[in-house]
Amino acid sequence: MAGGGEFGFIRTRLAPLTRGHPAALDLSDDAAVLTPDPACQLVVASDMLVAGVHFLESDPPEIAAERALRSNLSDLAAMGAEPLGYLSSIAWPSGVTQAWRDGFVDGLASAQDAFGLSLLGGDTTTGPGPLTVSLTMLGQVPAGSALLRRGAQIGEDVWASGTIGDARLGLDVARGVLPANPVLLERYQRPTPRLALGIGLRGLASACLDISDGLIADAGHIAAVSGVRLELQASQVPLSSLARSWLAGESGASLIALVTGGDDYELLFCAPQASRAAVQALGAQLDLALTRIGTVRDGQGVALIGADDEVLETGAGGFTHF
Repeated sequence: MAGGGEFGFIRTRLAPLTRGHPAALDLSDDAAVLTPDPACQLVVASDMLVAGVHFLESDPPEIAAERALRSNLSDLAAMGAEPLGYLSSIAWPSGVTQAWRDGFVDGLASAQDAFGLSLLGGDTTTGPGPLTVSLTMLGQVPAGSALLRRGAQIGEDVWASGTIGDARLGLDVARGVLPANPVLLERYQRPTPRLALGIGLRGLASACLDISDGLIADAGHIAAVSGVRLELQASQVPLSSLARSWLAGESGASLIALVTGGDDYELLFCAPQASRAAVQALGAQLDLALTRIGTVRDGQGVALIGADDEVLETGAGGFTHF
């Protein structure tokens, strides 16, 4: 257990998370000093998570921390960036115990070590609550190679990595709505940022983002900034065997719930048809399923195409913050 108030906590619990990274300056200064590799551009992504909104207030501290770091790393993956480190700003709720804070730091340590990261700085304070965590991820890409949401061209393929909807079901497991299932729970609580895939898609994908708010909603972001229409085939949406079992056995179960549920943190990207073999080879190299789920068309928005070419109603398409 750490002692000595804020600065004691920083010295004894947070400073070890720097893992001796020179840019962190042992957390003894007000800022980090970071030197990116020559001929590289910095990629900076900041995201905020609030208890009761982005993770359950009942989540153990280790889970809250892991989910925060892993989901934020996904933003770097979507840009094709190599992670360099991160900044962490935390507003602890009044009355939070030292043991809870220690557990949160342990979760950060576990997640950052899994991806070779170091803490470079940040801030910590207390407030009336709820727990609020803001992480700033720092990465780099060779100059001009960052993956962007804009760039999708008419006639290109639309691809998705992994499977869609498991995290949505995992959230229901965490809430007690569905029976206990460790695989689905893991997909929700400890998402896997597709960092190697993002790096491999440099120069291959014309547009890319991570699926955080829901497949349909996030496809809409690519469509909007690229000025195109994305037509997705419902029959091609990649589903795990667990998701298929849920669809087959749950009363009222619907594919729409899975494609609008969010928290998948898979990558959605567009690529020229001529690149199909290269995309498939990348998936084989990474041992990661990459599925062609649609086509970029002239027009606007996103259409989920069902049987007999009907357009399925998807509502808002996913999670919105406002």
